Amino acid sequence: MPSLEKPSQWFSDWFKIGILGLWLLSLVLRFWGLGRFNTLVFDEVYYVKFAHNYLSQTQFFDGHPPLSKYLIAIGIWIGNHLPFGWDAVNHKAGADYTTWSYRWLNALTGSFIPLVVLGLAYQLTHRRSYAFIAGLLMAFDGLFLVESRYALNNVYLVILGLLGLWLLLIALNTPRSRQREAWLVLSGICFGASASIKWNGLWFLLGAYGIWVSAWVIRLVQFKRPGPIALFPTEITTADQAQTATARNPLQRLTQLKLWQVVLYLGVIPAAFYRLIWIPHLQLNPNASFWTLQKQILTYHEKVGDGPKIHPYCSHWYTWLWMIRPVAYFYQVTPRDAPLPDGSSNLTTATPNTVIYDVHATGNPMLWWLSTIAIILLLGVLIYSIVNWATAETEASQSPPLQQKRISPLNPTERWLGLFLVVNYGANLLPWVRVTRCTFLYHYMGSSVFATMALAWLVDRWLRSSQPRLRIMGIAIVLLIAIAFIFWLPIYLGLPLSPFEFSLRMWLRSWV
Repeated sequence: MPSLEKPSQWFSDWFKIGILGLWLLSLVLRFWGLGRFNTLVFDEVYYVKFAHNYLSQTQFFDGHPPLSKYLIAIGIWIGNHLPFGWDAVNHKAGADYTTWSYRWLNALTGSFIPLVVLGLAYQLTHRRSYAFIAGLLMAFDGLFLVESRYALNNVYLVILGLLGLWLLLIALNTPRSRQREAWLVLSGICFGASASIKWNGLWFLLGAYGIWVSAWVIRLVQFKRPGPIALFPTEITTADQAQTATARNPLQRLTQLKLWQVVLYLGVIPAAFYRLIWIPHLQLNPNASFWTLQKQILTYHEKVGDGPKIHPYCSHWYTWLWMIRPVAYFYQVTPRDAPLPDGSSNLTTATPNTVIYDVHATGNPMLWWLSTIAIILLLGVLIYSIVNWATAETEASQSPPLQQKRISPLNPTERWLGLFLVVNYGANLLPWVRVTRCTFLYHYMGSSVFATMALAWLVDRWLRSSQPRLRIMGIAIVLLIAIAFIFWLPIYLGLPLSPFEFSLRMWLRSWV
């Protein structure tokens, strides 16, 4: 890996332009035809109705914490006071709402996810090329695009969890204690907000704890086994720095956090935010206490069964890695010249004289399959590095750089990046192993971010290689993912397809 140098002003300007272009691309894709399908799509039948209940002060029970429904309700209230979007209005949630009103805030929020991933990647490595590639690949993901275009809650969960990690990294990179504590407070609030969308938002906080525990384990192991070289040195070498003369290893800075700081900022503050966010819901539903509602939610999920009899698109956690069973959010067959469907068509069979409107909550297949390979490869390289370091004999005749090269193919910054990605990937995936209720592909969204960042690391490494073959491979992967995104874009946006065009995009029988 070439050394990082302070970027020129020219490169810095183009980086800013690239970020703006990335956001505009995400924004346009999410808002274009946002009102399509004047009905409630998939779980909008729950979340929009729950948001309406808040606006109409109607008591109800919800199987998830209330924050996402508050946000959808705010979006509806604002959207219904705007002079546009009134070409598609329905009464399916209990009042006359425009489809644009209950979807626009999701679309706006989702458009920032590639930028948050870009910011997270930059805080991890201070490498602008890697950060931009990570953000670009996230902009080419189909599942995040679909989830952003409807009044659902997963984009809020993911962006708040990622913001919690991003703010934690900013705190670690902040030298002044008061500023660091302010960032830690914001980080704790975001972690609490992610759990206030769904309980599985806690997986991001679990990832933060995981990386903190990993830092302490590494510190203790290296203290007990001193040698001429460290797997995670306390100082990042000059070749691994960007824009600074000296830099402490983030793992060392994690161990410098006092126990009371971890408990307060990553424990008390998230819990306090979670408790406070329930106040409006409890005022609307005064017959149940806070703890009673938590027990009811737990009981509700424990009673949900599993298998196709419960829901045709149930899928187990190990199938998500290869995207075996995506979810059809909307599917309707209409005559070729018919207007946009609203869910009321009686046609069930596609013929040459019909078109199919399909919204498939599926990732970009090329991105997801390659990302899974990348995170497995990164895990393998990390294990290889740790095993070699643990078993290597100290050879006084070798200089530390030669010994370091023999121990690991990764430099210290890459090992820190790899550890962060693998720990957070596992924290967002492994808790689902023991879940017995019906689960869906979108539960993998948190893990998929870190797998995508692993693929971005691999692509960036190849693009910076001195070997033309590797540079060509890096370019080819980005182009392949971009082409795949365009090819499957009609089923992300719900564009009309002929039966042949639809079947052309259903590569696996389990996708239908």
